[in-house]
Amino acid sequence: MKTFYWLVKREFWEHKGGFFWAPVVTGIVFLVLNGMGIVLGEVFGRRFGGLQFGGGNVHLQSDMSLADLRNAGAGIDIMLYAVAAIILGVTAIVVFFYCLGALYDDRRDRSILFWKSLPLSDSSTVLSKLASAALLAPAISIVVGVIVGLVLAMFLAVVALVHGINLWTLLMAAHPFRVVGTLVLLIPLYAIWALPTLGWLLLCSAWAKSKPFLWAIALPVGSGVIVSWFGLMGVLNLSSDWYWKNVVSRLLGSLIPGSWVGNASPLVISDHSDPSAMLNSLDLAYHYSALASPSLWIGAIAGIAMIAGAIWFRRWRDES
Repeated sequence: MKTFYWLVKREFWEHKGGFFWAPVVTGIVFLVLNGMGIVLGEVFGRRFGGLQFGGGNVHLQSDMSLADLRNAGAGIDIMLYAVAAIILGVTAIVVFFYCLGALYDDRRDRSILFWKSLPLSDSSTVLSKLASAALLAPAISIVVGVIVGLVLAMFLAVVALVHGINLWTLLMAAHPFRVVGTLVLLIPLYAIWALPTLGWLLLCSAWAKSKPFLWAIALPVGSGVIVSWFGLMGVLNLSSDWYWKNVVSRLLGSLIPGSWVGNASPLVISDHSDPSAMLNSLDLAYHYSALASPSLWIGAIAGIAMIAGAIWFRRWRDES
């Protein structure tokens, strides 16, 4: 177990720019742009009678009602989710290219000879890269995203203070700890859902002798084009829409945060005008209802099979 820990730590230090600095830089850019937007909104708010907040349902004014404060708190919660989703989206791109090079780069520069000389199994090496992509990178992104969201919430609270609203009253209307807990508890679901893409990318990285990116993209997309062509010709009774949705998109797009919601139970919101009701509907039970979808488990099994294939190629691929 200690060896596996150091393997994961090695992945972090070798790819710190993607795992850590990419989310941090994204968060800083996001804060700068939103800070400029808040200043611009304040200027326009002074001209037209109040700064809009929470989709236009709330005005940051000193006479906010309890319902307005509740909606403002729900708006801050939604903002925390949105910031984390944006940073997770950037991390998904980083992880996509990380997996493509995870097993290919050390064959290209021959450093694989050094790593194979150490008492490290190929299974541990591949699984450490999988853990880094499926667990470590999302966890770092969530931490950075929540911090960025809280800083942005502080900006909004300061603006609210200018309008005579108690800073702590506005912040206490939000539920940052619930947001953090929800995001952290969603990491296992994200990892299971992302297994097809992670497995496919690692398999291409271990198998391809050159240009793993082209192989990873060309094979699913090319097969989708062929299925669509056969469907248009009426040669075979194949559903191209089903193939693109359940095969191509699962192989290439399962790293997208929240892409499992299409397989969750139908969302029921009692009051569409109440942000709090919307947040309560988007709880862990809603997200984890996707576990009842056969598509999730079929994809996970396929991902595990491809990871096993990546381990096999890592062990037996000889390009010396």
